[in-house]
Amino acid sequence: MTDVRLDVQVQDGKQPVQGLKKEDFLITDEGQPQAISYFAHEKEPLNLLLLLDISGSMTKYIAQMAQTAREALGVLRPMDRVAIMVFSKRAEVHQEFSDNIAESARQIAHAVEDHDVGAGTLINAAVVSAAQYMSENAGPKGRRAILILTDNLSLSYQLTDGQVIRELNKADTVLNGLLVGRAIRPRPSEPGRYENKDYTPADVYHLAEATGGEAIRVDQPELTFREMVERIRARYTLTYAEPPSTPGTFRRVRVTLTPDARSRFPNAEIHTREGYSS
Repeated sequence: MTDVRLDVQVQDGKQPVQGLKKEDFLITDEGQPQAISYFAHEKEPLNLLLLLDISGSMTKYIAQMAQTAREALGVLRPMDRVAIMVFSKRAEVHQEFSDNIAESARQIAHAVEDHDVGAGTLINAAVVSAAQYMSENAGPKGRRAILILTDNLSLSYQLTDGQVIRELNKADTVLNGLLVGRAIRPRPSEPGRYENKDYTPADVYHLAEATGGEAIRVDQPELTFREMVERIRARYTLTYAEPPSTPGTFRRVRVTLTPDARSRFPNAEIHTREGYSS
């Protein structure tokens, strides 16, 4: 029997809600209650992949991020690992997964100069590459998260958000984003207006929300880098047995707090992925 693994963020305002227990959560799968078979908070090791947009307009932001990288990654624990991938038109691995956090922080400053990844920016393709790298290299233990730094300005050829989300879900990976510059979120499709489905505008906001992460627009990424890593580190892990279903169908999942937990945290917001393919 396969387990469904959920990476869950509980947040009150800008602060993560700490100290919740297994008994404080309720899970439904297609509306049916599920018994939580495994629960963890913070003790799970974290595999964090930093996905850095190194197109021309992004260079200054990476330099800013590098200034506080040692402090930001310093919130990680000895069992955690960091990898670095860069992208523009293509994606390349800059640093394999490593538990040498200080070296990972140092490597951010060198990410731009060591790679020629072409002209143009393909965000969706880069996120898929990052998800596939995570599947192949993160190993069976621990949580998985991608943190992308980008301006969200991109068109993806024949690679829709739905395809990207499926790859992230297959990799059990949450996408989070620090969005800089214009960081435009595309408008929803208008009824009756023609759109070429082969070309889709980047929407890191949507990709993050669908996988249970968060994407925020920032003016100074170096000031928000640590906060984002802290929130990624403070998430909960919930697991339950996958119910019988037709292979290949998408099943919607919902995580809520019990009435008792909700009474203690009435303003808490819960973020987790929308569902999974059986």
